[in-house]
Amino acid sequence: MNERIRAKEVRLIDENGQNHGVVATSKALQMAYDADLDLVLINPNQEPPVAKILNYGKFKYEQEKKAKEAKKKQHTVDVKEIKIRYKIDTHDYQVRIKSIEKFIAQGNKVKIVVMLRGREMQHSNLAFDLANKFVKDMENMPVTIEKGPMMEGRNVSLYIAPQS
Repeated sequence: MNERIRAKEVRLIDENGQNHGVVATSKALQMAYDADLDLVLINPNQEPPVAKILNYGKFKYEQEKKAKEAKKKQHTVDVKEIKIRYKIDTHDYQVRIKSIEKFIAQGNKVKIVVMLRGREMQHSNLAFDLANKFVKDMENMPVTIEKGPMMEGRNVSLYIAPQS
């Protein structure tokens, strides 16, 4: 901005948005000083660079405000994890289904982990049955199964994502 502009000529836009065409940088700087404003490079990569006469403090504030607003509207997708054992009671199972529905409604992905301990490893088929029961119960919901039930060490995992 102002004296830091190294280009000999700039494509000038004044404070009213009027295009003055290609102007010498010194003349553009003088016009900015006469208007009691700053000369700011808007697009320095163009040939010649585009410069605008404006209030730099206000310009910077508006940019920060736009960036903050864009960040506010952004939603990061988290992976929520639900850990259960294959010996789960029916009520506990329904509670887990409700929490999965809540996570999916928020737009998050869900990882369902059926944990196996010790000798339970011999009954991994029961863990797969439980995971498949989750898949069957999710059919009427707007979800996609990212990864079906699979063994991950001592656990059977299943990934569910909201439908896009």
